Amino acid sequence: MIDMANVFKTYDGGNLALKDITLHVDNGEFVYLTGQSGAGKSTLIKLLFREVLPDSGQIFIAGRSIIRLNNRVTVKLRRNTGVVFQDFRLMENKTVFENVAFALKVLEYPWNEVKEIVPQVLKRLKIADKANAFPRQLSGGEQQRVAFARAVINNPPIILADEPTGNLDPDTSDELMNLFQEFNDEGATVIMATHDKRIVNDTHKRVIALRKGEIIGDHIGGWLL
Repeated sequence: MIDMANVFKTYDGGNLALKDITLHVDNGEFVYLTGQSGAGKSTLIKLLFREVLPDSGQIFIAGRSIIRLNNRVTVKLRRNTGVVFQDFRLMENKTVFENVAFALKVLEYPWNEVKEIVPQVLKRLKIADKANAFPRQLSGGEQQRVAFARAVINNPPIILADEPTGNLDPDTSDELMNLFQEFNDEGATVIMATHDKRIVNDTHKRVIALRKGEIIGDHIGGWLL
C-alpha cells in the first residue's frame, strides 16, 4: 500500500527533518509513529499527504510514485486520503455541516450527493445534532469529531492523523481512538503520529519510533522510547 525509499527532507535553514527513511505499510495496517517533538513524525505525515515534497528518495502509494503528479492525479490522491490534525483546522465562520461538506466540494462531488452524504456521516459520529453549530460552540471532543468526519467523509482507504488526541482529555481520546479502530476494522489503513504513551500501550499495534529524523525502532505493541 505505502512504500518510502531512502527519503530525506530538509527545511529552510538546513534543519534536517527526515534522514534516509525506508518503510513499508501493508494495506489495512494500523501504525503508530512515535518520538519526541522534532523527531520527524509530522513531516512524515505531510509527505504522505503531499503537503510537502522530499528532497530525495521515493514515496509510493498503491504502487504509484506520488513525487511528480499533475493536479488531476493529486486530487485523486487526496480523495483517497483522509487527514486528521491536532488543531482541528475547522473554518470558524462555517457550521459543522458546512465544514464537513467543504471536503466533498473540494473533491468535486455534486451538491445533491453532498446533501445526502454529510448527514449520514454526522449521524454515525454522533454529532448530527450539532450540524448547524459553529466550531466555537463545540467542545474540543466535538470539534475533533467534526475534523474526523471531514477526513472520512468519502471513506478513504488511507487515514493519516497527526497528534489527533493532543488537545483531548483521556476519556475523549478513547472515544476518538474507537472511531479510528472502527474504520481500520472496515479496511482503512491508519497511520497516526502520537506522543501519547497510554494510547500506544493500550493497543497491540505496530509502532515505528523516530529520533532526530531517523527510524530507531519498528515492532508490534508498546512504546519504544
